[in-house]
Amino acid sequence: MGLGVCLSVAPAALGARAWAEAVQYGPELEEFVYPYPVAQYTFSSQQQSLHMAYMDVHPQNPNGRTAVLLHGKNFCAATWQQTIVQLVQAGFRVVAPDQIGFCKSSKPQQYQFSFQQLARNTHDLLSSIGVSNPVLIGHSTGGMLAVRYALMYPEQTAQLVLVDPIGLEDWKAKGVPSLSVDQWYARELATTEDTIRTYETQTYYAGEWRPEYEKWVQMLAGMYRGAGKQAVAWNSALLYDMIYTQPVVYEFGKIAVPTTLMIGAKDNTAIGKAAAPPDVQKQLGHYPELGKAAANAIPHAHLIMFSELGHSPQIQDPTAFHEALLKTLAPAR
Repeated sequence: MGLGVCLSVAPAALGARAWAEAVQYGPELEEFVYPYPVAQYTFSSQQQSLHMAYMDVHPQNPNGRTAVLLHGKNFCAATWQQTIVQLVQAGFRVVAPDQIGFCKSSKPQQYQFSFQQLARNTHDLLSSIGVSNPVLIGHSTGGMLAVRYALMYPEQTAQLVLVDPIGLEDWKAKGVPSLSVDQWYARELATTEDTIRTYETQTYYAGEWRPEYEKWVQMLAGMYRGAGKQAVAWNSALLYDMIYTQPVVYEFGKIAVPTTLMIGAKDNTAIGKAAAPPDVQKQLGHYPELGKAAANAIPHAHLIMFSELGHSPQIQDPTAFHEALLKTLAPAR
């Protein structure tokens, strides 16, 4: 049994120290086993050959619809595991990719990262496997990507579900100072399981920590312990620069597909917040207000607020989250 298999099935009682001693991954999350088979979409982009990992899960009783799950910045396709189960049981075909620069996909050392490029990559992947007009469910940074995809391909997007999307405010305009890619890189090289766990506790889970969250900490930390740490950190730095410099908030009014926002009211995510002056920090990441403003800006948007949840409601309270998700995905009667 490999390390990835151990990680997939290890009991919650296994302590963080045991995880740390056992887990080390390469730059493409080698040895970490995903909950469903992983395929690779190989393509040429920016004069280089890249591959994009994805899971493509088919239901026993299909409803004729496909859901595409877009992960966040510190997440992977695997973190959608519980959501995939629920959607497949409801009859959806589910496609969950790892974007370029993340997880099991390529880590190019020279790449012009943009949400447009990631949307094109995703669209081409979906076209290659016969998926058109999907429901896009984007979490965190995946929410920014889902918005860009829907703006680029409005006739090929059935519905948009944004789960605690970042990009509901323009951090640069609000006074968060710019960091160079080199500064982001130095910051990312300092990543440890402790820094990951502390950040996730405060932001993703509203200050509450449970043992079952540990495997997602170790999924990320394992890549920073491995021989490919520099490649992982460099791609992460490029991606943070993309997120900071490419706001989508000004284009919400142009979204032309049915949209639902699912917001954890205790989320306080803001990119670069730690580098901002204290008075600026206080103005950032107020998700109850940001969610309402986004719902007002997006035509005919529907807002679902989880009053006690943080940035990752699908992990923190999967029962409540999936009940609400399936309701919003139900066909209009």
